[in-house]
Amino acid sequence: MKTFLSSAALGMLLLGTASASAADLAARPYTKAPPMVAQIYDWSGFYIGVNGGWGQSHDNRSFDPTATPFGSYDANGGTVGGQIGYRWQSSQWVFGLEAQGNWADISGSTANLILPGGAVRSKLDAFGLFTGQVGMAWNNALFYVKGGAAITDRNYQFLAPGGALASQTGYGTRLGGTVGVGFEYGFAPNWSFGIEYDHIFENKHTATFTTPAGASFTGFSTGGDTDLVLGRLNYKFGGPVLARY
Repeated sequence: MKTFLSSAALGMLLLGTASASAADLAARPYTKAPPMVAQIYDWSGFYIGVNGGWGQSHDNRSFDPTATPFGSYDANGGTVGGQIGYRWQSSQWVFGLEAQGNWADISGSTANLILPGGAVRSKLDAFGLFTGQVGMAWNNALFYVKGGAAITDRNYQFLAPGGALASQTGYGTRLGGTVGVGFEYGFAPNWSFGIEYDHIFENKHTATFTTPAGASFTGFSTGGDTDLVLGRLNYKFGGPVLARY
């Protein structure tokens, strides 16, 4: 009986000691999860890039004093160039200024309606666009419209029967307007690619043609608008993303 009482007392003592040790343990600390951070593409900053694509330019040749048409056709060809600009972003709105310069080989010809065996032809060999942009950004996707001034450099020609050439003196450099629309996607830090459509307004204008012998012909109108479809690749200087909590 004495042994049983001793064992019971020992068990009660051990149970009390274990309960006290458990009560003395510190409560498990609560750790708050770190805040979620969303990365936002920032379109602000200077950028430089290259572009290339296809263009079509209309030529409508006529002799104005008698309203005589000599030929109408579309000149087609490729173009390659570069652009430099600056953008700044406010919320989802993106504003920008850009200067673009391109070499081109947009050329074509058609039969001369007045002189059988002859031809009229033209070539757009360079152009520049100076535009402002307004766009809407969805993170690293940007949709924008643009508009401004355009400068084109062309050569309009007559090819008479037998190969005699009458061409406008030098190259005709003209100032006009342009509008466009584009989509750009930031695919890597600081890098973006896009596609753009531009329309250059020129309409018809007067031109003087001279023969290799120096004879001049006036009273002619020539030319028309130009459409461009361009792929673009840009590198932007500065940080590509912002943190938003």
